[in-house]
Order: sequence, then C-alpha cells, then structure tokens
Amino acid sequence: MLDPYADIRPYNDQEVKPVLQRLSGSPQLINALIRYRYPAMPGWLLALLRPFISRKLRQHIARVEHVKDFQDMVADWVQQLVANSTDEVVVQGLDKLDHGTSYLLISNHRDIAMDPTLINYSLHQQGWPTSRIAIGDNLLRNPDIADIMRLNKSFIVKRSLTNKREKLKELQRLSAYIRESLEADQSIWIAQREGRAKDGIDKTDTAVLKMLALNGRARDESFAQTMAAMRPVPVSIQYEWDPCDAEKARELVIRKESGTYEKSSDEDTRSILRGLTGYKGRVFVDFGKPLTGEDIESAEAMAAAIDRQMNELTELLPVHQAAANLLQNRPCEGDEMKAAEELKRRTAALTEEQGKRLLTTYAVPAKGITGL
Repeated sequence: MLDPYADIRPYNDQEVKPVLQRLSGSPQLINALIRYRYPAMPGWLLALLRPFISRKLRQHIARVEHVKDFQDMVADWVQQLVANSTDEVVVQGLDKLDHGTSYLLISNHRDIAMDPTLINYSLHQQGWPTSRIAIGDNLLRNPDIADIMRLNKSFIVKRSLTNKREKLKELQRLSAYIRESLEADQSIWIAQREGRAKDGIDKTDTAVLKMLALNGRARDESFAQTMAAMRPVPVSIQYEWDPCDAEKARELVIRKESGTYEKSSDEDTRSILRGLTGYKGRVFVDFGKPLTGEDIESAEAMAAAIDRQMNELTELLPVHQAAANLLQNRPCEGDEMKAAEELKRRTAALTEEQGKRLLTTYAVPAKGITGL
C-alpha cells in the first residue's frame, strides 16, 4: 500500500538501520562530529582521525535497531547537553494532564532546535512518550540533518513551496498527518508561529491554527469540533539567558534600518549549534491547561487563549527587571545587579540600537515593558 506521508513523516523502525548505515559513511557528518568534540583541531589531524571516528560511530550505532533505541541514545546526549548548558530545567503542569492521552502541544518559539528538544526531554524525564516534532524544510537543506531529525520523530513542514495550489494541497496533507498521529496516540509538538520570536513577544499566528483545522473539512467538522478532537495544550518554554540574543538583536535592527536581512548560507546551522550548546541559565517548561469550549470556537479565539496562557505561565526573573531598569536608567538591587552586569557585557560589542533591542527583548516579561 502506498504511504501518503512517506516524504514528510519520521522514519519507522524498518528504515532505521539503512539510514544509520548511510549516516555512518557521511564525510560531512564525521567532520561535524570531530569539530564539535575538538573545535581547535588542525585540518591535517582531522583527516587522520576521520577513519577512526567513522569506525567508532559504526560500532556505537550497531546496537540501534528501532526508533526507540535511537531516542534512548539521543536522550543520553541530551541529558549531558542540559547538564552542561543550564543551571536547572523546571518542568511544571504535566501532572494536570492525562498520561494516557495524546495532545497537540503548541508552544512559543525561541530556539530552532532546543524548543522541541526540551519538550521531549521534559516528557521523557517524567515517563511520558515523546512527541512527534514539526520542523520546517528550510532547516533541512543538509541531508544528514534531515536524516537525524526524521530518526528522532520529526516530520517535515514544506514551507518553501510558492505555488498556491500546491501549497494548499501540502497543508491539507500535513493537517491530515497531524490528526492521524494524534488518533494513533502520538502527541505532536508545533510552534505557535513560523519562525522564532526574536523580539521576545510570543504571539500565536492564526494561520498555524487554520492549517491544523484543514483536516476537519473533509470530515464536515466545525473548527471547534476539529480542535476538540486534537486536544490542544499551550506550552511555555522560557530561557533565563538566550545564547543567540546578540545575533537576534543585530538581525532585528538591520531589518528595521534597511527593510531586509539576508542570512548567510550556514546561519541556521550556526544558530542551531549555538542554541544547543550555549549557556541558558535556568529553563522553565510549563505545560498549560487543555483548550476547550469558547477558547476553541474560532482560530482568533484560540490564538487569544494560547497567548493568555503563555502570559500567565511566564516567570518574572531578575534579568527581566534588570533589563527594564537599564532601559529606563533605574538602579538595580539584589539579584538584579548581577543580571545587569551580564547584560552590559552582552551589549558591549553591539551598536547602541542593537544593545537597546537586546535589552528590550529581555525586558518584555516585566510589567509595562512590552512594546518599548
């Protein structure tokens, strides 16, 4: 039987071995692993190490037979990553959800790879099945990255299509895949908007919600009926410190001043690596309440309900008030003083406008600061 989702769905158990064999022979992946582990290694030594690393990689993945095996292997790496890049990860709200139910997890979007990684880390740590992850095809230009993501329960959102008819057809297929996944007891993670909220303001795009509801048309369902069947739950992900804060500030100011911003060819890859490995301080992952009733009557009502829960779940940290104080030339006290010193260090290499942009982003959770 023809698989209607073969080109977008995660890999299944039967595909794991062939994909891993292909990856273990990839020179690009071997080089990336060596550079990640030994960033200062000279090129000539890298060439000598390549066969050794390739052999070790094949030995390491030889015992991986199924998707769960791969995720267990990834979980060990994520555990180490979290330990090295955060002070703590605080997970709240899962105890108010039904462990045996699949949910449509709709979160804010601050980091390309770390957001879904933390969602699944939080689920895994508390004994829940991990979710399938929606990821844009713009991040999958590298076939090795695409393979790794699809091994790790990611499915592809084809954002690069320009033909309107083809795009609608693809969105309908994506919506059907998400619905069928939920009906198969597979939770889904998707961001509330396309692209990261680089200004720190989390706002749900109704276009995402309307896409999710497309599958209901073929079933003669209303928007509310479709969403009730998909069981949407807002999730707030909050980083005390953003490893990509300076880069985001530069981009926003350049875009504001020139009207456009051209990414370099490897910018997304560098952002992924910086976001994964950079220092984040405390991280908060808060699972909200399932949306029901009036909150899912329309895309507009649902977007407002998600935004409302996101705001309620946001933690006010010393860095937020410190940023607000620096913007308004007010003194800092207690823990805010240490945060203010770190903010000054982070803005030192930026222009005045870029520094103000960075501070404004951090100040958003502080009362009265949104819109500065």
